[in-house]
Amino acid sequence: MTTMTDTALAEFKMPDVGEGLTEAEILKWFVAPGDTVTDGQVVCEVETAKAAVELPIPFNGVVRELRFPEGTTVDVGQVIIAVDVSGGGAPAETAATPAAEAAPEAAPAAPAAHAAPAAPEEEAAPAGRQPVLVGYGVAESSTKRRARKSAQDQAAAAGTYYAAAVQAELNGSGGAGVAEPAAPAAPVDSTAPAGERPLAKPPVRKLAKDLGVDLTAIVPSGADGIITREDVHAAVAQASAPAAPARVAAPQPVAAEAAAPAAAPVAGADARETRVPVKGVRKAIAQAMVGSAFTAPHVTEFVTVDVTRTMKLVEELKRDADQHGFTGLRVNPLLLVSKALLVAIRRNPEVNAAWDEANQEIVQKHYVNLGIAAATPRGLVVPNIKDAHAKTLPELAASLGELVSTAREGKTSPAAMQGGTVTITNVGVFGVDTGTPILNPGESAILAVGAIKLQPWVHKGKVKPRQVTTLALSFDHRLVDGELGSKVLADVAAILEQPKRLITWA
Repeated sequence: MTTMTDTALAEFKMPDVGEGLTEAEILKWFVAPGDTVTDGQVVCEVETAKAAVELPIPFNGVVRELRFPEGTTVDVGQVIIAVDVSGGGAPAETAATPAAEAAPEAAPAAPAAHAAPAAPEEEAAPAGRQPVLVGYGVAESSTKRRARKSAQDQAAAAGTYYAAAVQAELNGSGGAGVAEPAAPAAPVDSTAPAGERPLAKPPVRKLAKDLGVDLTAIVPSGADGIITREDVHAAVAQASAPAAPARVAAPQPVAAEAAAPAAAPVAGADARETRVPVKGVRKAIAQAMVGSAFTAPHVTEFVTVDVTRTMKLVEELKRDADQHGFTGLRVNPLLLVSKALLVAIRRNPEVNAAWDEANQEIVQKHYVNLGIAAATPRGLVVPNIKDAHAKTLPELAASLGELVSTAREGKTSPAAMQGGTVTITNVGVFGVDTGTPILNPGESAILAVGAIKLQPWVHKGKVKPRQVTTLALSFDHRLVDGELGSKVLADVAAILEQPKRLITWA
């Protein structure tokens, strides 16, 4: 994940934090240029298609450059941070940038805490660099830049300054100590020449991409001919007014860039539509659900059941938590529903299986990794409790509590979402009676639990108000016949109606 340059500058590359993932979005930086880091320190949080993951850095040193701002999606293998591991401060001598060569009278960049390294340090990297990630070769384009024209050299220097300024603003320094780029030797054209890439910061490029705006058609208003967010919004609104004059005294304020994430959907005041980029967890959900819905033949069965006794048991366990071994643990209906499903699977083990398409085999599983569908700010995730079948009720309560809290914090690891066998989705927390859930890919069944409501119910020959809910079980009809699916659902309902069966049937 790291490479070393001749100037003791270690480069940390975006690792493959999952199994075969190709990209990740940088959600948050925890360090800034000038900060001292130690081996194992978490430097950033990234979001993959599966989860949010914190990345620790594997060496000691001083941060010299953050290659990408927050909100940027980065390919696995690209350098995201450069650290000086020589043990001192900024290097005593640094190669002059092309911009500095174009303007020799400009003062060299001061060795400030937030100053970014010069671009030619990358160009000086040796060509015979060794692979640093398992399964990935050396991509010359990720660390070695091609020769650029003088206008593009000025843009590279300006982009380095803006990246450092954004980080300084986020750290509360107001941009103090950030070395400004050298003055351009010649004025930059207001529009990019044909075939050249228009100048814009990564968040602005992302915004333009999300809104479907062609940057080459925009007249820039920012300093040094850089396209700003306002330019993009003006293009969306099809403003006919000429672009604002270039600002010479100061660059575009960076506070606005830091306050508005690049990935956030943006719409004008008169917009009739808003386009939201599909990426990360949401993209993975879409792909998985389409694959599951059109691969496994789904069957869904329903049953409505009186769960009054189960609700009374929940209250008793809460009231006497110390006596029953639930001290400090959360006891709720989902706990008993989970245990009821585990008992039903023990009575009908054939339901716990997977379909092996390649070998045309049904794989019987003698363990249960119980998935719990959890709604998070980043989308639906389904972490699972490993070997849930072997856990006691208090152990199951502890695992459920940890799983839910971790998911809500967005800290669920990719490993926690792999290897599930069956899943429970609790749609009742949203006041929904029931639904037809789609199978988590690779699993045989999913149980939906509806809202528990007080309803009129015939109990012992009389109509009485009882706590009632509706259960829905979807299963893969390649693996589970209607008879088997019906038995599993009926067993879950019977246990919730008479929870003492947890003892007699177990």
